[in-house]
Amino acid sequence: MSTTKAPGKLDTIRALLATAEDPRTPESEAELARRRAFEMMAKYGVEEAMLSDGQPSRDAVTAKYVDLPNPWAMSRVRLICFIAQSVGCKAVHMGVRGKVRRVHIVGHESDIQRAEVLYASLLIQMLGGLSAQVVPYGVRSARAWRNSWTLGFIERVIERLKAIEQAARAAASGETSATGRSGELVLADRDAMVDALYREEHPHVRHTRGSYSGSGYGDGAAAGNRADIGGSRRIGAQTAGAIAA
Repeated sequence: MSTTKAPGKLDTIRALLATAEDPRTPESEAELARRRAFEMMAKYGVEEAMLSDGQPSRDAVTAKYVDLPNPWAMSRVRLICFIAQSVGCKAVHMGVRGKVRRVHIVGHESDIQRAEVLYASLLIQMLGGLSAQVVPYGVRSARAWRNSWTLGFIERVIERLKAIEQAARAAASGETSATGRSGELVLADRDAMVDALYREEHPHVRHTRGSYSGSGYGDGAAAGNRADIGGSRRIGAQTAGAIAA
């Protein structure tokens, strides 16, 4: 198990993502940078879990509020909630607070960091891709079409992100932490700690599922596929309430 300091690894991941998002970077190089960044991020999450086993203060379970502005605030909510869920956190959409929508994320400190870094990168991709779209002629509602495009993008990206995270967890199942516990047990205990704080913070949370109209979903899913994050499992499109693993 690597003992490289986490901040250094996050800096490397951020640098790779910045390279991928730079419009001057050739697309082939951008894809390689994105792929490497997401693989490193998943591995970093597992390494932090193993290194922190037996040292709860090193990577404590905590909670954080995130305020998301317009435009497309609800799409931002979906994106960050599903990213948080994919990396081992829980997230709740708390509704509108003034001019923003608020999300409450519960998770280990390192996993919340991972969610924030991934969100910042994927938000750039989503909004950039959306701004480049030309709404097809004859569409009744341009806004509904664009909304369905973001849903398609988010679903496909999250499918692929989950697969990378699951592969990293599976690879660590046979490893042993400093306390002698298996990676599988360490990760299961971390999940249980997050669940416990989540239930304490939100004992009466309401689960809801949203709907959408518009025919841009397929184009958005294709764009999400080009974000170059591997995966295969389908997810829903919750819009409010708890979005939990």
